[in-house]
Amino acid sequence: MRTFPAEGQQIATFRDPAGSLRIEKDRVLRVLHSDYADSVLGFVRSATGEAWADSGRLVRTTILPETEADGGRIVEHPRIFFPSYPWEWTPGQWIAAGDLTLDLCEDLLANGLILKDATPLNVLFDGPHPVFVDVASVERRDPESPVWMAWAQFVRTFLLPLAAYKYLGWPLAASVQKRDGYEPADLYPHLSFLQRWCTSLRSLVTMPHLLEARQSSSRPAVSARKWKQSPDVALAVLRRNLRFLRRALHSLSPEKFASRWSTYPENAAHYSAEDHSAKQRFVCDALLKTCPSTVLDIGANTGTYSRIAASLGARVVAMDSDAQACERNWRDAQAQKLSVQPLVADVARPTPAVGWRNAESLSLLDRARGRFDCVLVLGLVHHLLLADQLPLGEIAQLLRDVTKKWLIVEWVPSADPKFQELLRGRDHLYNHLNEERFQEAFSRFFAFPLREPLKNGRVLFLMEAR
Repeated sequence: MRTFPAEGQQIATFRDPAGSLRIEKDRVLRVLHSDYADSVLGFVRSATGEAWADSGRLVRTTILPETEADGGRIVEHPRIFFPSYPWEWTPGQWIAAGDLTLDLCEDLLANGLILKDATPLNVLFDGPHPVFVDVASVERRDPESPVWMAWAQFVRTFLLPLAAYKYLGWPLAASVQKRDGYEPADLYPHLSFLQRWCTSLRSLVTMPHLLEARQSSSRPAVSARKWKQSPDVALAVLRRNLRFLRRALHSLSPEKFASRWSTYPENAAHYSAEDHSAKQRFVCDALLKTCPSTVLDIGANTGTYSRIAASLGARVVAMDSDAQACERNWRDAQAQKLSVQPLVADVARPTPAVGWRNAESLSLLDRARGRFDCVLVLGLVHHLLLADQLPLGEIAQLLRDVTKKWLIVEWVPSADPKFQELLRGRDHLYNHLNEERFQEAFSRFFAFPLREPLKNGRVLFLMEAR
């Protein structure tokens, strides 16, 4: 289990019996209790562990000379730039994190090891790439046991949320309230008869639910000894079961479809080719002028401007509330090998802090505050004004909170067709909104070194924090 502090905070985890994690600014320190340290450090030092760390798929681990009073060891990890949670991921990111977990478990088997837990919370994204970060999940395997004790957790936390998304339309973001995933009984009542008996759901939902309903709660547990096999047979069974889970994982890949915003770049009729080129040129010139190393793209859509920033050397976090647009952004960033990390998130309703005392999983704004050299807000302010009914001053204050210095923002005038589309007859409430009012609200927090009007009436600004 992991947690992330806001800037300057110190937070420690407490759920894992194998140890705890403490984060102090950019230092990530992990204490491994004495009973678990040997297996974890043996893996970290092994050829497999080193190869995984070298490939970037496993967080790098430095073993420190200090020891705990009980003989436990202390290790240090580099901090992933922007931590995210599974409820902020796209479907493709969930599947990539599941693949990573199964890949690691398979490679551990050859070393006499295994994962004692298998949850998406063991994975972070560094740009578009998943990284396994919880090395304390590695433990010594009983060579005669064909049972992977984390099987059920993988089903609950990876497969059932994806099944609920694909077959029931439940958003993956709903998993924020399901720390240990879904149970088959959560899905079963909502499935049609045909869905219950389709190939994917029969073994994941229907049969487990029916068997659980028949099983007496007073039935004695079966001794683990009953499942002992010869080492070769046990290993073969484990490998077969991992292959089954991988097939199930990929069978839950949702059908690709176009959402309202995932085809926006191709269908933006209010933008001419000339306007598109001028906007991209302005953003590119502003980024070259400011040279940010970290960029937050709020309302990134499919990531056109996120990838421009990444191509110029920035590490980019790109948030949008449309999961399909984020999915497209993630796949394009992967294909182009650009450091863009998409998040399914709505800045007007940001991910809340959850968990014990609201401190296990920090809010999106706590993680973002003061982390970025530059923030992009292109074609979004009018949505925040009209759809979310936020005052200009509040919008400006939020953007000042999350940028260290630079802001690139687009003002959409009231005559714009997209402004009118959102206005919905409320002209009397928003007649006062014009560029003068916009500049007045933002001037409390920013200076305006660059301004460029486009031919379609929209205006681009490069702003510098005061």
